[in-house]
Order: sequence, then C-alpha cells, then structure tokens
Amino acid sequence: MHERLSFHIKRDSLIHRLNPLTKLALVLALVVVAFTAPWYWTPHILLLLAIIPLSMLGRVFPEFFKTATRLILPAATFLFLMQAFFQPIGEDVIFKFYFLDITQESLMFAFRNAMRVFVMVSTFTLFLLTTHPSELMSDLTRRGLPGQFAYVIISTLQILPQMQAKAQTIIAAQRSRGLDTESTFLKRAGSVLPLVGPLVFGSLVEVEERAIAIEARGFTSKHAKTSLHEIPDLASDKFIRWVLLALVILSIAANLWLS
Repeated sequence: MHERLSFHIKRDSLIHRLNPLTKLALVLALVVVAFTAPWYWTPHILLLLAIIPLSMLGRVFPEFFKTATRLILPAATFLFLMQAFFQPIGEDVIFKFYFLDITQESLMFAFRNAMRVFVMVSTFTLFLLTTHPSELMSDLTRRGLPGQFAYVIISTLQILPQMQAKAQTIIAAQRSRGLDTESTFLKRAGSVLPLVGPLVFGSLVEVEERAIAIEARGFTSKHAKTSLHEIPDLASDKFIRWVLLALVILSIAANLWLS
C-alpha cells in the first residue's frame, strides 16, 4: 500500500512552480498582516481575497476546502465560543445562558481572533498542499541552513501524514484479525486501545531511525553539499518576497501609528 509522507498534492500550477522560500514568505507575511494590521476586517479580507483565490490558482481548492471544513473550522469555532462567553469585556449583553453571557464587545473580539487563527492555519495548509518537503529542505540547505535544522523542520511537517498512514495500516491489520471498527460508538471507542500501543511504539522507533538518517545523509559533515535537484529561484520570486516584506513593514508601521 502506498503511503503518503506529506500533504503535498502534485499539480501543475503557478503556485507549485514558485520557489519554496517564496511560498514560506507568503505564509509568514499573511499571518503577520492578519495579526498586526489595525483594521478589524483585515483577516476576513485576506481569507476572501488572498487565501481562497491562491488555493484556486494552485488547483488545490477541493483539498483545501475539505481540510478547512473538517479541521480548521471546528477549531476556530471552539476558540470563538470560548472567547465570546468567557472574555470579560463590554457591558452591552446580547445573549445570556445561565451564568454565561455574550456582550457585543466580546463577540467582536472573539470573531476577530477566530478569523486570525483561521487565516494562520489556512495559509500553512495551503503551503503544505503546494510544497513538497524535500524541495523545501533542498532550498533551505542550499541557502546555508544547517542540514540538521532543515531535517527537523521537514520531519515535523511529515509527522501527521506519517502517523495517519501508520494508523490506517494498523487499523487494516487489526480489522483482518477480527477487530470491530465499524459498529456502535462504544465498541469503536473500545477498539482504540489496541491501536494506541503499536502507533506510539512505532513512532518511538521512527525517532531512532531519523537520528540514524541524519548521520547517514552526512548532515554533520563540514564539506559543501550538492544536490541532484536544483530548485529554481527566479527574479519574479525575489520580487514577490520584497513585496511581501514591504507589506509586513507597512502593516506593522500602521499598527504602531494608529495604536
């Protein structure tokens, strides 16, 4: 069975052809602008006019939409409810439930922070869908980042898809042995325990394997590294990075000026 070791979706698009550092700079710029811009509707505008169009331009909108509805939206909704009910600001109560109440100020505060988190996770999701980890590692090491740090970054990006693939393998193996994973909720909850042990111990074994891989790939060597696959860094990529840097500086300056 083929296991996906990353969230990357191989497509031929303008976003896929960008340099990995340019896409990483785009992610960081959108996150910084969403959190530092002084205007209330900035995160909402970024989502509607930047992130969603970029996912369409990258031809990964179906996968992006699925992740947003299954993972990002529930987390942002939970954050919104917690801050709306428990943020002690404002006096204009618009909703009350027993001892909990929502004021207009807490509602606006919670909605803005939830959208900021939604933008942050959405941008990283878009980055993972359009950037292969090996390309990012090759580009970072070519720019002088120590191989150990680049390998740690890439390994972090691959942890979740690897654990998902391993969990599916364990589930298939346990199901072939007669484990009930498709009946009532209580029985399915009880079947989780036989899956936890192999998944945890398998992950611990992979930690040792990764340490061995670092040595095998010569990351501790002092000699110059070469790569069989050169990642292009066009003039357009450099221009985009400078524009993103200017946007970040303007956002921070506007925040300081208007605060």
